[in-house]
Amino acid sequence: MTTHARTEPVRGSQPGRRGVLAASGALALAGSGLLAGCGGDTKDGGGSDRFRAAFTSGGSQETLDPHVAPNFVDQARAKALYDTLGTYADDMSLRERLAESWESDTSGTRWRIRLRRATFHDGKPVTAKDVLYSYRRAADPETGSPSQVLLSAIDFTASKADGTRSVVFVLKAPNFEFPTVFAGPGTEIIPAGTTDFRKPVGSGPFTYVSFTPGGTARYRSWKDHWDGAPHIAELEIVPANEESARLNALLSGQVHYGADMSGSSVERLKKDGSTRLLTAERATTQQLLLRTGRAPFDDSRLIRAVQLGLDREALVRIALAGHGEVGNDLFGLGLRGYPEDLEPRERDVDEARRLVKDAGADGLHITVETSSVDAAWEPAADLMARQLAEVGLKLRANTRASSTYFSEIRTKGVAAFNTTSTLPVSDFLQQRVRGGAARNQTQYASKKFDALLDRARTSRDEQERLGLLSRAQKIAREESGLLVWAFSDANDAIARSVSGLRAAPPNSHDWARFDRVRIS
Repeated sequence: MTTHARTEPVRGSQPGRRGVLAASGALALAGSGLLAGCGGDTKDGGGSDRFRAAFTSGGSQETLDPHVAPNFVDQARAKALYDTLGTYADDMSLRERLAESWESDTSGTRWRIRLRRATFHDGKPVTAKDVLYSYRRAADPETGSPSQVLLSAIDFTASKADGTRSVVFVLKAPNFEFPTVFAGPGTEIIPAGTTDFRKPVGSGPFTYVSFTPGGTARYRSWKDHWDGAPHIAELEIVPANEESARLNALLSGQVHYGADMSGSSVERLKKDGSTRLLTAERATTQQLLLRTGRAPFDDSRLIRAVQLGLDREALVRIALAGHGEVGNDLFGLGLRGYPEDLEPRERDVDEARRLVKDAGADGLHITVETSSVDAAWEPAADLMARQLAEVGLKLRANTRASSTYFSEIRTKGVAAFNTTSTLPVSDFLQQRVRGGAARNQTQYASKKFDALLDRARTSRDEQERLGLLSRAQKIAREESGLLVWAFSDANDAIARSVSGLRAAPPNSHDWARFDRVRIS
Protein backbone atom coordinates (compact mmCIF):
# COMPACT_ATOMS: atom_id res chain seq x y z
CA MET A 1 0.00 0.00 0.00
CA THR A 2 1.16 3.54 -0.72
CA THR A 3 0.82 5.64 2.42
CA HIS A 4 -0.23 9.24 1.84
CA ALA A 5 1.48 11.88 3.95
CA ARG A 6 -0.70 13.18 6.74
CA THR A 7 -0.71 16.55 8.40
CA GLU A 8 -1.85 17.30 11.93
CA PRO A 9 -5.62 17.20 12.45
CA VAL A 10 -7.44 20.50 12.71
CA ARG A 11 -8.91 20.73 16.20
CA GLY A 12 -9.45 23.21 18.95
CA SER A 13 -7.97 23.08 22.42
CA GLN A 14 -9.61 20.58 24.75
CA PRO A 15 -12.24 22.37 26.85
CA GLY A 16 -13.19 21.48 30.37
CA ARG A 17 -16.19 19.22 30.93
CA ARG A 18 -19.41 20.89 31.88
CA GLY A 19 -22.91 19.91 32.78
CA VAL A 20 -25.67 20.12 30.25
CA LEU A 21 -28.50 22.38 31.35
CA ALA A 22 -32.17 21.72 30.77
CA ALA A 23 -33.48 23.43 27.63
CA SER A 24 -36.40 25.82 27.47
CA GLY A 25 -37.21 29.13 25.81
CA ALA A 26 -36.54 30.08 22.20
CA LEU A 27 -36.53 32.97 19.80
CA ALA A 28 -39.99 34.07 18.83
CA LEU A 29 -40.36 33.98 15.07
CA ALA A 30 -42.81 35.94 12.98
CA GLY A 31 -44.62 34.05 10.26
CA SER A 32 -42.38 35.67 7.66
CA GLY A 33 -39.29 34.15 9.23
CA LEU A 34 -38.06 37.49 10.58
CA LEU A 35 -36.87 37.57 14.15
CA ALA A 36 -39.41 39.26 16.36
CA GLY A 37 -38.16 38.77 19.89
CA CYS A 38 -36.10 36.73 22.26
CA GLY A 39 -37.19 34.62 25.18
CA GLY A 40 -35.27 32.58 27.70
CA ASP A 41 -35.96 31.17 31.12
CA THR A 42 -33.46 31.75 33.90
CA LYS A 43 -33.82 28.15 34.99
CA ASP A 44 -32.05 26.89 31.86
CA GLY A 45 -28.85 28.86 32.33
CA GLY A 46 -29.80 32.16 30.76
CA GLY A 47 -28.27 33.80 27.72
CA SER A 48 -24.61 33.27 28.61
CA ASP A 49 -24.84 29.50 28.02
CA ARG A 50 -27.09 29.57 24.95
CA PHE A 51 -25.55 30.65 21.66
CA ARG A 52 -27.91 31.83 18.92
CA ALA A 53 -26.95 31.96 15.24
CA ALA A 54 -29.15 33.42 12.47
CA PHE A 55 -29.14 31.97 8.95
CA THR A 56 -31.31 32.08 5.85
CA SER A 57 -33.88 29.30 6.16
CA GLY A 58 -34.47 26.55 3.64
CA GLY A 59 -38.24 26.67 4.22
CA SER A 60 -40.83 24.10 5.22
CA GLN A 61 -39.11 21.29 3.29
CA GLU A 62 -36.04 21.39 5.53
CA THR A 63 -34.78 18.21 7.14
CA LEU A 64 -32.03 17.17 9.55
CA ASP A 65 -30.96 14.48 7.09
CA PRO A 66 -27.26 15.43 6.73
CA HIS A 67 -26.99 13.90 3.28
CA VAL A 68 -29.34 16.57 1.94
CA ALA A 69 -27.38 19.75 2.64
CA PRO A 70 -27.75 22.34 -0.14
CA ASN A 71 -27.67 25.53 1.95
CA PHE A 72 -25.41 27.16 4.54
CA VAL A 73 -27.94 26.57 7.30
CA ASP A 74 -28.13 22.84 6.48
CA GLN A 75 -24.36 22.55 6.68
CA ALA A 76 -24.21 24.44 9.98
CA ARG A 77 -26.83 22.13 11.48
CA ALA A 78 -25.03 19.06 10.12
CA LYS A 79 -21.73 20.23 11.63
CA ALA A 80 -23.40 20.48 15.04
CA LEU A 81 -25.02 17.03 14.99
CA TYR A 82 -22.73 14.89 12.88
CA ASP A 83 -19.14 14.37 11.84
CA THR A 84 -17.28 13.44 8.67
CA LEU A 85 -14.22 11.31 7.93
CA GLY A 86 -12.20 14.39 7.02
CA THR A 87 -12.35 18.17 7.04
CA TYR A 88 -11.03 20.97 4.83
CA ALA A 89 -8.43 23.53 5.83
CA ASP A 90 -8.96 27.03 4.43
CA ASP A 91 -7.06 26.12 1.24
CA MET A 92 -9.21 22.97 0.80
CA SER A 93 -6.37 20.63 1.72
CA LEU A 94 -7.63 17.63 3.67
CA ARG A 95 -7.30 16.95 7.38
CA GLU A 96 -8.40 14.04 9.56
CA ARG A 97 -11.64 13.97 11.49
CA LEU A 98 -13.33 10.61 12.20
CA ALA A 99 -10.65 9.02 10.04
CA GLU A 100 -7.22 8.73 11.66
CA SER A 101 -5.53 7.91 8.36
CA TRP A 102 -6.09 6.69 4.81
CA GLU A 103 -3.89 5.03 2.21
CA SER A 104 -4.20 3.66 -1.29
CA ASP A 105 -2.63 0.83 -3.22
CA THR A 106 -0.39 1.70 -6.16
CA SER A 107 -3.31 1.55 -8.61
CA GLY A 108 -5.44 4.15 -6.83
CA THR A 109 -8.46 1.81 -6.84
CA ARG A 110 -8.23 0.41 -3.31
CA TRP A 111 -8.31 2.74 -0.30
CA ARG A 112 -8.11 1.78 3.37
CA ILE A 113 -9.48 4.17 6.00
CA ARG A 114 -8.76 3.68 9.69
CA LEU A 115 -11.24 5.21 12.13
CA ARG A 116 -10.52 6.84 15.46
CA ARG A 117 -12.38 5.74 18.58
CA ALA A 118 -15.60 7.74 18.60
CA THR A 119 -19.17 7.14 19.69
CA PHE A 120 -22.63 8.22 18.62
CA HIS A 121 -24.92 10.16 20.94
CA ASP A 122 -26.64 6.90 21.97
CA GLY A 123 -23.33 5.50 23.22
CA LYS A 124 -22.73 3.08 20.34
CA PRO A 125 -19.28 3.18 18.68
CA VAL A 126 -18.75 4.61 15.20
CA THR A 127 -17.78 1.59 13.10
CA ALA A 128 -16.76 0.67 9.59
CA LYS A 129 -20.30 -0.60 8.94
CA ASP A 130 -21.68 2.86 9.75
CA VAL A 131 -19.27 4.43 7.25
CA LEU A 132 -20.23 1.97 4.52
CA TYR A 133 -23.93 2.51 5.15
CA SER A 134 -23.57 6.29 5.15
CA TYR A 135 -21.59 6.42 1.92
CA ARG A 136 -23.84 3.91 0.17
CA ARG A 137 -26.87 6.00 1.12
CA ALA A 138 -25.27 9.29 0.05
CA ALA A 139 -24.19 7.71 -3.26
CA ASP A 140 -27.81 6.87 -4.09
CA PRO A 141 -29.15 9.51 -6.52
CA GLU A 142 -32.53 9.31 -4.80
CA THR A 143 -31.00 10.71 -1.60
CA GLY A 144 -29.84 13.96 -3.17
CA SER A 145 -26.40 14.35 -1.58
CA PRO A 146 -24.27 17.14 -3.08
CA SER A 147 -21.41 14.60 -3.09
CA GLN A 148 -23.41 11.87 -4.84
CA VAL A 149 -21.45 11.97 -8.10
CA LEU A 150 -18.14 11.63 -6.20
CA LEU A 151 -19.35 8.73 -4.04
CA SER A 152 -20.76 6.92 -7.07
CA ALA A 153 -17.14 6.08 -7.92
CA ILE A 154 -17.21 3.44 -5.15
CA ASP A 155 -17.90 -0.22 -5.95
CA PHE A 156 -19.96 -0.99 -2.85
CA THR A 157 -20.21 -4.69 -3.70
CA ALA A 158 -16.44 -5.06 -3.47
CA SER A 159 -15.93 -2.60 -0.60
CA LYS A 160 -16.00 -3.97 2.93
CA ALA A 161 -15.52 -3.48 6.64
CA ASP A 162 -12.13 -4.97 7.51
CA GLY A 163 -12.56 -5.02 11.26
CA THR A 164 -14.57 -2.67 13.49
CA ARG A 165 -12.54 0.46 12.70
CA SER A 166 -11.12 -0.24 9.24
CA VAL A 167 -12.92 0.34 5.92
CA VAL A 168 -11.68 -0.77 2.52
CA PHE A 169 -13.20 1.15 -0.38
CA VAL A 170 -12.76 -0.36 -3.83
CA LEU A 171 -13.26 2.14 -6.65
CA LYS A 172 -14.64 1.43 -10.10
CA ALA A 173 -11.64 3.20 -11.62
CA PRO A 174 -8.36 4.63 -10.29
CA ASN A 175 -8.84 7.94 -8.51
CA PHE A 176 -5.96 9.63 -6.72
CA GLU A 177 -8.24 12.57 -5.85
CA PHE A 178 -10.69 10.30 -4.01
CA PRO A 179 -9.93 11.40 -0.40
CA THR A 180 -11.25 14.91 -1.05
CA VAL A 181 -14.77 13.45 -0.77
CA PHE A 182 -14.18 12.59 2.91
CA ALA A 183 -14.84 16.23 3.84
CA GLY A 184 -17.52 16.96 1.27
CA PRO A 185 -20.98 18.30 2.14
CA GLY A 186 -23.48 15.48 2.41
CA THR A 187 -20.97 12.80 3.51
CA GLU A 188 -21.69 12.81 7.25
CA ILE A 189 -21.50 9.49 9.07
CA ILE A 190 -24.79 8.23 10.54
CA PRO A 191 -25.63 5.00 12.38
CA ALA A 192 -26.14 2.06 10.01
CA GLY A 193 -29.81 1.56 9.17
CA THR A 194 -30.90 5.16 9.90
CA THR A 195 -33.90 6.22 7.82
CA ASP A 196 -35.77 8.55 10.21
CA PHE A 197 -34.29 11.96 11.04
CA ARG A 198 -37.05 13.34 13.23
CA LYS A 199 -34.89 12.69 16.33
CA PRO A 200 -31.46 12.25 14.77
CA VAL A 201 -28.44 10.57 16.34
CA GLY A 202 -24.97 11.59 15.22
CA SER A 203 -21.44 11.74 16.58
CA GLY A 204 -21.06 15.53 16.46
CA PRO A 205 -20.41 17.91 19.36
CA PHE A 206 -24.10 18.64 20.02
CA THR A 207 -27.13 16.42 20.62
CA TYR A 208 -30.61 16.97 19.23
CA VAL A 209 -33.26 18.78 21.28
CA SER A 210 -35.86 20.05 18.78
CA PHE A 211 -36.33 21.22 15.22
CA THR A 212 -39.08 22.84 13.17
CA PRO A 213 -38.59 22.85 9.38
CA GLY A 214 -38.22 26.47 8.35
CA GLY A 215 -37.87 27.36 12.03
CA THR A 216 -35.50 26.95 14.96
CA ALA A 217 -33.12 24.03 15.49
CA ARG A 218 -32.00 23.47 19.05
CA TYR A 219 -29.12 21.41 20.46
CA ARG A 220 -27.34 20.61 23.73
CA SER A 221 -23.65 20.26 24.38
CA TRP A 222 -22.40 16.66 24.36
CA LYS A 223 -19.74 16.10 27.00
CA ASP A 224 -18.53 12.79 25.48
CA HIS A 225 -17.55 14.11 22.05
CA TRP A 226 -14.21 12.66 20.95
CA ASP A 227 -12.78 16.14 20.32
CA GLY A 228 -13.99 17.56 23.63
CA ALA A 229 -17.24 19.07 24.82
CA PRO A 230 -18.44 22.44 23.48
CA HIS A 231 -17.87 25.50 25.65
CA ILE A 232 -21.55 26.47 25.46
CA ALA A 233 -24.41 24.50 26.99
CA GLU A 234 -26.90 25.12 24.18
CA LEU A 235 -26.97 26.07 20.52
CA GLU A 236 -29.91 27.52 18.60
CA ILE A 237 -29.87 28.01 14.85
CA VAL A 238 -32.71 30.36 13.94
CA PRO A 239 -34.20 31.51 10.61
CA ALA A 240 -33.91 35.07 9.34
CA ASN A 241 -34.32 35.01 5.59
CA GLU A 242 -33.75 38.68 4.92
CA GLU A 243 -30.26 40.06 5.47
CA SER A 244 -31.78 43.08 7.21
CA ALA A 245 -33.44 40.75 9.72
CA ARG A 246 -30.14 39.04 10.53
CA LEU A 247 -28.43 42.41 10.87
CA ASN A 248 -31.10 43.88 13.16
CA ALA A 249 -31.25 40.72 15.27
CA LEU A 250 -27.50 40.90 15.80
CA LEU A 251 -27.43 44.63 16.58
CA SER A 252 -30.36 44.31 18.99
CA GLY A 253 -28.74 41.42 20.86
CA GLN A 254 -31.30 38.78 19.86
CA VAL A 255 -28.58 36.63 18.28
CA HIS A 256 -24.84 36.28 18.73
CA TYR A 257 -24.05 35.40 15.10
CA GLY A 258 -25.42 36.66 11.79
CA ALA A 259 -24.51 34.67 8.69
CA ASP A 260 -23.85 35.99 5.21
CA MET A 261 -23.65 39.78 5.47
CA SER A 262 -22.80 41.95 2.50
CA GLY A 263 -22.79 45.41 0.97
CA SER A 264 -24.28 48.18 3.09
CA SER A 265 -24.63 45.83 6.07
CA VAL A 266 -20.87 45.29 6.11
CA GLU A 267 -20.26 49.03 6.11
CA ARG A 268 -22.74 49.51 8.93
CA LEU A 269 -21.18 46.72 10.99
CA LYS A 270 -17.71 48.19 10.53
CA LYS A 271 -18.92 51.33 12.29
CA ASP A 272 -20.74 49.51 15.08
CA GLY A 273 -18.76 48.87 18.22
CA SER A 274 -20.96 46.07 19.52
CA THR A 275 -20.11 43.60 16.76
CA ARG A 276 -17.14 42.12 14.94
CA LEU A 277 -16.91 41.05 11.29
CA LEU A 278 -15.46 37.70 10.22
CA THR A 279 -14.38 38.22 6.61
CA ALA A 280 -13.02 35.42 4.41
CA GLU A 281 -11.85 37.14 1.25
CA ARG A 282 -12.91 35.77 -2.16
CA ALA A 283 -14.61 32.80 -0.50
CA THR A 284 -17.90 32.94 -2.43
CA THR A 285 -18.14 32.41 -6.19
CA GLN A 286 -20.82 34.61 -7.78
CA GLN A 287 -22.27 32.86 -10.81
CA LEU A 288 -24.70 33.46 -13.61
CA LEU A 289 -25.99 30.09 -14.82
CA LEU A 290 -27.05 29.91 -18.48
CA ARG A 291 -28.89 26.67 -19.24
CA THR A 292 -27.16 25.30 -22.33
CA GLY A 293 -29.76 22.56 -22.70
CA ARG A 294 -32.55 25.05 -23.48
CA ALA A 295 -33.12 27.84 -25.97
CA PRO A 296 -31.79 30.44 -26.32
CA PHE A 297 -28.54 29.31 -24.64
CA ASP A 298 -28.28 26.15 -26.68
CA ASP A 299 -26.71 28.63 -29.12
CA SER A 300 -23.10 29.10 -28.02
CA ARG A 301 -22.99 32.54 -29.67
CA LEU A 302 -25.40 33.89 -27.07
CA ILE A 303 -23.36 32.47 -24.21
CA ARG A 304 -20.32 34.20 -25.66
CA ALA A 305 -22.31 37.42 -26.13
CA VAL A 306 -23.31 37.50 -22.47
CA GLN A 307 -19.72 36.78 -21.40
CA LEU A 308 -18.45 39.70 -23.46
CA GLY A 309 -21.35 42.02 -22.63
CA LEU A 310 -20.83 42.07 -18.85
CA ASP A 311 -18.85 44.85 -17.20
CA ARG A 312 -17.48 42.86 -14.27
CA GLU A 313 -15.63 45.73 -12.64
CA ALA A 314 -18.87 47.70 -12.44
CA LEU A 315 -20.67 44.68 -11.01
CA VAL A 316 -18.08 44.33 -8.24
CA ARG A 317 -18.09 48.05 -7.54
CA ILE A 318 -21.88 48.42 -7.40
CA ALA A 319 -23.54 45.05 -6.71
CA LEU A 320 -20.86 43.95 -4.23
CA ALA A 321 -20.13 47.47 -2.95
CA GLY A 322 -16.46 46.78 -3.69
CA HIS A 323 -16.32 43.75 -1.37
CA GLY A 324 -14.97 41.26 -3.88
CA GLU A 325 -12.87 40.65 -6.96
CA VAL A 326 -13.64 40.40 -10.67
CA GLY A 327 -14.30 36.85 -11.87
CA ASN A 328 -12.96 35.21 -15.00
CA ASP A 329 -15.66 32.58 -15.64
CA LEU A 330 -13.89 29.89 -13.62
CA PHE A 331 -14.43 28.61 -10.09
CA GLY A 332 -11.62 28.37 -7.52
CA LEU A 333 -9.48 31.50 -7.76
CA GLY A 334 -6.42 30.97 -5.56
CA LEU A 335 -7.07 27.26 -4.96
CA ARG A 336 -4.98 24.27 -6.01
CA GLY A 337 -5.77 23.43 -9.62
CA TYR A 338 -6.97 26.88 -10.75
CA PRO A 339 -5.21 27.88 -14.00
CA GLU A 340 -3.01 30.88 -13.30
CA ASP A 341 -2.21 31.70 -16.94
CA LEU A 342 -5.65 32.98 -17.99
CA GLU A 343 -6.09 36.37 -19.58
CA PRO A 344 -8.93 38.34 -17.97
CA ARG A 345 -12.29 38.37 -19.72
CA GLU A 346 -12.49 41.89 -21.13
CA ARG A 347 -15.77 43.53 -22.05
CA ASP A 348 -16.26 43.84 -25.82
CA VAL A 349 -19.62 45.43 -26.64
CA ASP A 350 -19.06 45.48 -30.41
CA GLU A 351 -18.23 41.77 -30.62
CA ALA A 352 -21.09 40.85 -28.28
CA ARG A 353 -23.53 42.87 -30.42
CA ARG A 354 -22.25 41.15 -33.57
CA LEU A 355 -22.77 37.70 -32.01
CA VAL A 356 -26.32 38.58 -30.99
CA LYS A 357 -27.15 39.71 -34.52
CA ASP A 358 -25.52 36.63 -36.08
CA ALA A 359 -27.71 34.46 -33.83
CA GLY A 360 -30.82 36.35 -34.99
CA ALA A 361 -31.47 37.37 -31.40
CA ASP A 362 -31.45 41.17 -31.55
CA GLY A 363 -34.03 42.41 -29.03
CA LEU A 364 -34.42 38.94 -27.46
CA HIS A 365 -36.14 38.93 -24.03
CA ILE A 366 -34.37 36.79 -21.40
CA THR A 367 -35.62 36.16 -17.88
CA VAL A 368 -33.05 35.64 -15.13
CA GLU A 369 -34.10 34.02 -11.85
CA THR A 370 -33.03 35.85 -8.72
CA SER A 371 -33.85 36.14 -5.02
CA SER A 372 -33.05 38.03 -1.85
CA VAL A 373 -31.00 35.00 -0.70
CA ASP A 374 -27.91 37.00 -1.65
CA ALA A 375 -28.11 40.77 -1.27
CA ALA A 376 -25.91 41.24 -4.35
CA TRP A 377 -28.16 39.47 -6.83
CA GLU A 378 -30.97 41.96 -7.32
CA PRO A 379 -28.66 44.96 -7.88
CA ALA A 380 -26.52 42.74 -10.10
CA ALA A 381 -29.58 41.81 -12.18
CA ASP A 382 -30.51 45.49 -12.62
CA LEU A 383 -26.98 46.38 -13.68
CA MET A 384 -26.67 43.39 -16.03
CA ALA A 385 -29.95 44.40 -17.69
CA ARG A 386 -28.48 47.81 -18.52
CA GLN A 387 -25.19 46.32 -19.69
CA LEU A 388 -26.74 43.66 -21.92
CA ALA A 389 -29.19 46.16 -23.41
CA GLU A 390 -26.11 47.69 -25.07
CA VAL A 391 -25.53 44.44 -26.98
CA GLY A 392 -29.17 43.91 -28.01
CA LEU A 393 -30.46 41.62 -25.23
CA LYS A 394 -33.37 42.54 -22.94
CA LEU A 395 -32.85 41.01 -19.51
CA ARG A 396 -35.69 40.88 -16.98
CA ALA A 397 -35.40 39.62 -13.39
CA ASN A 398 -37.90 37.17 -11.89
CA THR A 399 -37.59 37.30 -8.10
CA ARG A 400 -38.37 34.00 -6.37
CA ALA A 401 -38.92 33.31 -2.67
CA SER A 402 -35.68 32.73 -0.83
CA SER A 403 -37.06 29.65 0.96
CA THR A 404 -37.65 27.76 -2.30
CA TYR A 405 -35.22 29.45 -4.66
CA PHE A 406 -32.55 26.76 -4.94
CA SER A 407 -35.02 23.93 -5.42
CA GLU A 408 -36.93 25.87 -8.08
CA ILE A 409 -33.99 26.91 -10.23
CA ARG A 410 -32.92 23.28 -10.61
CA THR A 411 -35.75 22.78 -13.09
CA LYS A 412 -37.16 26.19 -13.98
CA GLY A 413 -35.90 28.98 -16.21
CA VAL A 414 -33.04 29.49 -18.63
CA ALA A 415 -30.79 31.76 -16.53
CA ALA A 416 -30.28 32.10 -12.78
CA PHE A 417 -28.01 33.58 -10.16
CA ASN A 418 -26.15 31.18 -7.91
CA THR A 419 -23.30 31.16 -5.43
CA THR A 420 -20.88 28.42 -4.47
CA SER A 421 -18.61 28.38 -1.46
CA THR A 422 -15.07 27.12 -1.43
CA LEU A 423 -14.56 23.50 -2.52
CA PRO A 424 -11.63 21.55 -3.98
CA VAL A 425 -11.48 22.45 -7.68
CA SER A 426 -11.61 18.83 -8.84
CA ASP A 427 -14.72 18.16 -6.72
CA PHE A 428 -16.50 21.26 -8.01
CA LEU A 429 -15.89 20.21 -11.62
CA GLN A 430 -17.19 16.70 -10.94
CA GLN A 431 -20.29 17.94 -9.11
CA ARG A 432 -21.28 21.05 -11.06
CA VAL A 433 -19.84 20.83 -14.59
CA ARG A 434 -19.52 17.17 -15.53
CA GLY A 435 -22.21 15.98 -17.94
CA GLY A 436 -25.17 14.41 -16.16
CA ALA A 437 -24.08 15.43 -12.65
CA ALA A 438 -27.06 16.10 -10.39
CA ARG A 439 -25.87 19.64 -9.61
CA ASN A 440 -24.91 20.53 -13.17
CA GLN A 441 -27.56 23.23 -13.48
CA THR A 442 -26.51 24.52 -16.90
CA GLN A 443 -27.05 21.04 -18.45
CA TYR A 444 -23.61 21.26 -20.03
CA ALA A 445 -22.34 18.02 -21.57
CA SER A 446 -18.96 17.51 -23.19
CA LYS A 447 -17.27 14.14 -23.73
CA LYS A 448 -13.93 15.89 -24.13
CA PHE A 449 -14.30 17.69 -20.79
CA ASP A 450 -15.41 14.51 -19.00
CA ALA A 451 -12.52 12.54 -20.49
CA LEU A 452 -9.99 15.08 -19.18
CA LEU A 453 -11.52 14.84 -15.68
CA ASP A 454 -11.26 11.05 -15.82
CA ARG A 455 -7.64 11.18 -16.91
CA ALA A 456 -6.81 13.64 -14.13
CA ARG A 457 -8.24 11.35 -11.46
CA THR A 458 -6.37 8.29 -12.73
CA SER A 459 -2.93 9.89 -12.92
CA ARG A 460 -0.55 9.23 -10.00
CA ASP A 461 1.56 12.25 -10.94
CA GLU A 462 0.42 15.45 -9.19
CA GLN A 463 1.65 17.84 -11.87
CA GLU A 464 0.05 15.80 -14.63
CA ARG A 465 -3.26 15.84 -12.75
CA LEU A 466 -3.11 19.60 -12.35
CA GLY A 467 -2.29 20.05 -16.02
CA LEU A 468 -5.27 17.95 -17.07
CA LEU A 469 -7.56 19.85 -14.70
CA SER A 470 -6.35 23.11 -16.21
CA ARG A 471 -7.13 21.91 -19.73
CA ALA A 472 -10.60 20.79 -18.67
CA GLN A 473 -11.37 24.12 -17.01
CA LYS A 474 -10.35 26.12 -20.06
CA ILE A 475 -12.85 24.14 -22.15
CA ALA A 476 -15.63 24.63 -19.59
CA ARG A 477 -14.85 28.33 -19.32
CA GLU A 478 -15.81 28.83 -22.95
CA GLU A 479 -18.68 26.35 -23.29
CA SER A 480 -20.36 25.40 -20.03
CA GLY A 481 -22.70 28.36 -19.51
CA LEU A 482 -21.38 28.78 -15.96
CA LEU A 483 -20.26 32.42 -15.83
CA VAL A 484 -18.26 33.46 -12.78
CA TRP A 485 -18.68 37.23 -12.73
CA ALA A 486 -17.07 37.82 -9.33
CA PHE A 487 -15.61 36.36 -6.17
CA SER A 488 -17.24 38.00 -3.19
CA ASP A 489 -16.02 38.11 0.36
CA ALA A 490 -17.83 35.84 2.80
CA ASN A 491 -18.87 38.02 5.74
CA ASP A 492 -20.33 36.68 8.95
CA ALA A 493 -20.73 38.87 12.02
CA ILE A 494 -20.60 38.17 15.75
CA ALA A 495 -21.33 40.04 18.94
CA ARG A 496 -18.34 41.45 20.83
CA SER A 497 -19.16 39.07 23.67
CA VAL A 498 -18.29 36.09 21.45
CA SER A 499 -14.84 34.51 21.16
CA GLY A 500 -13.56 31.26 19.71
CA LEU A 501 -14.62 31.94 16.10
CA ARG A 502 -12.39 33.18 13.31
CA ALA A 503 -12.91 34.17 9.70
CA ALA A 504 -12.93 31.05 7.53
CA PRO A 505 -14.38 30.08 4.14
CA PRO A 506 -17.74 28.27 4.22
CA ASN A 507 -17.21 24.49 3.84
CA SER A 508 -13.91 24.71 5.72
CA HIS A 509 -13.32 23.26 9.18
CA ASP A 510 -13.40 26.50 11.14
CA TRP A 511 -16.51 27.97 9.52
CA ALA A 512 -19.56 27.75 11.86
CA ARG A 513 -17.42 25.87 14.39
CA PHE A 514 -19.90 26.62 17.17
CA ASP A 515 -18.55 23.96 19.52
CA ARG A 516 -15.52 26.23 20.06
CA VAL A 517 -17.57 29.35 20.87
CA ARG A 518 -17.31 31.15 24.20
CA ILE A 519 -19.67 33.89 25.40
CA SER A 520 -18.31 36.37 27.92
